[in-house]
Amino acid sequence: MPGSALAPSSRHPLSPRRDRRRHLPAVLAGVVVLGMAASAWRPHDLTTWLLETVWVLVGLPLVLLTWRRFPLTNLLCCLLAAHALVLAAGGHWTYAQVPLGDWVRDGLGLDRNPYDRFGHLMQGFVPAVLVREVLSRTSPLRGSRWLAPLTVCACLAFSALFELFEWAAAVIGGHAADDFLATQGDVWDTQWDIFCALIGAVVSVLVLSRLHDRQLGALPAADVRPSSASSA
Repeated sequence: MPGSALAPSSRHPLSPRRDRRRHLPAVLAGVVVLGMAASAWRPHDLTTWLLETVWVLVGLPLVLLTWRRFPLTNLLCCLLAAHALVLAAGGHWTYAQVPLGDWVRDGLGLDRNPYDRFGHLMQGFVPAVLVREVLSRTSPLRGSRWLAPLTVCACLAFSALFELFEWAAAVIGGHAADDFLATQGDVWDTQWDIFCALIGAVVSVLVLSRLHDRQLGALPAADVRPSSASSA
């Protein structure tokens, strides 16, 4: 019948897939909540746990409160959830004692647990997509050649800010902050941390920009401000 052409199943044959994509952020939020709950169960040190996971404790409610006005792409949601779980593991065991890092250290014959380095790679890799999304949607930088370098610079600034946060914790807490710092005896730990964040940000921009642009383009027009700098 002619009217059958207007049936939802005929007009939108991929609607089940779209439904799954629409529900993905809620599923990821649930996973993060469960991961944080497991992380908070008898952590190595409660103060260290709070310092390491404060970004999730603040960030998840912020995302939920602003979701109706500023929904995020699924790519960014996946990355934020993965980063939250990395932070949750570091907060539970401390970055110097995460079992997975111990296995990698012993298997590769390293002289330190590398989970802290991995955490700082993520500190650049994930915020790069977050910064890129915010700048693309709220500024004239979408399509501009300046978007990539400014994204990397913002990630470097955040990494430096985090190192200042660690320095303040060390000044205030003294040796009580050793688990939070996780330097493992490396006098160049701060420089390595910032360098790892730089590598993560650059790799993220190089590898994920095209996929990110496709997902940004799929957002409703009301959620993305038009750019006047596409030819910049």
